[in-house]
Amino acid sequence: MSITSDKVPTRSEMALEYTWDLSVVFADVSSWEQELAALEVEAQAIAAFQGSVGAGAEQLLTLLQRRDALEQRLYALYIYASHRKDSDATDPVGQSLQERAGSAAARIGAALAFIEPELLSIPEATLHEWLANEQGLQLYAYWLTKLNRQRAHIRSAEVEGVLAAFSDVTRTPYETFEMLVDSDLVMPTISDEHGATIQLSHGRYGRLLESNDRRVRHDTFKQYYSAFRPFRNTLATTLGASVRTNVLHARMRKYGSALEAALHPNEIPLEVYHNLIATVEANLHHNHRYMELRKRLMGLDELRVYDLYAQPVAEVELDVPYSEAQELMLASFGPLGTEYDAALRQAFSSRWIDVYENVGKRSGAYSGGSYGTPAYVLLNYQNRLNDAFTLAHELGHSMHSFFSRCNQPFIYSGYTIFVAEVASTLNEALLTDYLLKHRADAALRRMLIVEQIEDIRRTILRQTMFANFELLMHQRVEAGEPLTSEALSSKYYELVAKYHGPTVVLDDEIAFEWARIPHFYYNFYVYQYATGLSAALALSRQIIAEGQPAVDRYLNFLRGGSSRSPIELLRGAGVDMTSPAPIQAAMDRFAVLLDELEALY
Repeated sequence: MSITSDKVPTRSEMALEYTWDLSVVFADVSSWEQELAALEVEAQAIAAFQGSVGAGAEQLLTLLQRRDALEQRLYALYIYASHRKDSDATDPVGQSLQERAGSAAARIGAALAFIEPELLSIPEATLHEWLANEQGLQLYAYWLTKLNRQRAHIRSAEVEGVLAAFSDVTRTPYETFEMLVDSDLVMPTISDEHGATIQLSHGRYGRLLESNDRRVRHDTFKQYYSAFRPFRNTLATTLGASVRTNVLHARMRKYGSALEAALHPNEIPLEVYHNLIATVEANLHHNHRYMELRKRLMGLDELRVYDLYAQPVAEVELDVPYSEAQELMLASFGPLGTEYDAALRQAFSSRWIDVYENVGKRSGAYSGGSYGTPAYVLLNYQNRLNDAFTLAHELGHSMHSFFSRCNQPFIYSGYTIFVAEVASTLNEALLTDYLLKHRADAALRRMLIVEQIEDIRRTILRQTMFANFELLMHQRVEAGEPLTSEALSSKYYELVAKYHGPTVVLDDEIAFEWARIPHFYYNFYVYQYATGLSAALALSRQIIAEGQPAVDRYLNFLRGGSSRSPIELLRGAGVDMTSPAPIQAAMDRFAVLLDELEALY
């Protein structure tokens, strides 16, 4: 299919080979309805186990097996509904199915909520005895070990009830931020590159800052933050309330800090977080050097923060039809071997990928599917090189899911957020390496080098700056100090200056950037972007340099799902994230890329 018309096709006009095949999940809506009814009945049957989880090893095994089977079927039910709705939101059937699937998931989740609290009321010695005597429970040994790690942080039934009751209230800070920023904030207008009046929005902000017209970048930056300034005290209050919630939660759960409370459930040692910040900050001179080079490349007398979104070198527009992108994926990921290649070819030939835009289709891209279904991919492919990179990224997620689901039982078939971006960004690194070796002329080479530099700057350095700010906020509250607008702005401005160096002239508005970042409400989430890319860069270099031994380690990582801690899974692949080494390697790579870019100019 080629994109030759300004008219966006309807779903019915799309060629089948470019749409995902959901019939392998459910043949039709009638089959889906029958499964929904069956799941409701099974959920009530499992709910009848309430109060008897501690009756014995055999009872526990039966309960866990039935729970897993139910949840697997529930995920498939939800995937069919959500993927159908995402492919065409104008279809009322898809809308209805997704709403009903969501409601069913909530009801079933509530019906099964008794299992873990009752398990934690069983003495640990008793669970060990059951594991030793009931062979079937051995499958759940690691899962039970993880659950037991929470035992010291579970309070009495009365306290747990109070904490659960307050969960609705603790969502309020983020919901208030979201409502204020997305609904009530009135954005000003600017003149675009052609002199037309355009109203700013959160989506347009990033696009306009990429403009080649510096006046547009300046006006966008200044006017956008002028909308936030009058609400800075309100936004400081909502953010402060969110941080205080995290700190209170940590204290109620008897953790040493909010950071420990956030990292402990996923078995992430505290040194991972602290090593990231310390190692990046020890290498900030590389970013300062890049800022100076960027200033020269852009021909500017002074470099401002709003100049950091625009391309410093000329973009190269390549036409990459989807058929060519498929061949490009197969060639780029060739180093991963025949098993990976076979999985890719299955994705392409078995309609796992919904390729082109149509009326009502969800925007963007994602990897989906569930245990027992294809590892689906949603795209809105537009025949650009950037779309090929998006395909590589989402295929990384889907191949990770595919290998995990094929090699792990349901309970270990997922993977944690900490490793979620490793496979996707590794694929991008392999695609870049292939293009540089086989396809790149001088102009494309410059652009690809800049893109790699920018990926590291945006994903490792910028996200680490965010992680540092988030840690400082929580430490301030833990020390009994308030989070006022002035305190937040002063600390944020200080960090921006530290991370970007003397070349970048800071406008006063940058001090309020914290006010627009939703990730600061996500409770120590952003650091994982930086650790994920660092791990992916290290693994991609090993695969390119070592060949088969590194490939074998990497495929075992993909197959591992969540059968071990994310730290152990990555260590088995060849990267120890408790050490500063992977972060330092990423910073060394950043420096090498800077050398290459300077040499080209």
